[in-house]
Amino acid sequence: MEDNFFYAANYRRQNEDASPDSIKPNEPAFHASGDDYTQPAIDLNEQLVKNKSTTFFMRVNSDAMIGSGIHKGDVVIVDRSVPSKSGKVIIALLDGEMLIRRLDITEGKKRLIPSTKKLSAIEINDAHTFSVWGVVTYVIHNL
Repeated sequence: MEDNFFYAANYRRQNEDASPDSIKPNEPAFHASGDDYTQPAIDLNEQLVKNKSTTFFMRVNSDAMIGSGIHKGDVVIVDRSVPSKSGKVIIALLDGEMLIRRLDITEGKKRLIPSTKKLSAIEINDAHTFSVWGVVTYVIHNL
């Protein structure tokens, strides 16, 4: 994942005490009939970011996971506090390079599995410097 852009999940929660029915200063004292059916706004940060201090947004710069619906240019939401386990899509640090792959742990052996036939799996052994940087929790994909 070359030329990654890291974005911290820096936001403020909406005021939970605010009510859509509350009247603001200089607002008319009457509402349109459709106002009775309004819903509070959806805050995507509140929906997608569970651990604010350990969550980062990263732009994907490869098609290694295209078979899993993660395309070059997509933004992935990565939580560093989520435990990695077999089957999870992770951001791996392998010999100083950041990779996005699916982690496979079988019989104590670790592999990084791409979701494309253009790349092969990477067997992790003692010759590699390897760590899991974080677990991908969501993908934001442009249509």
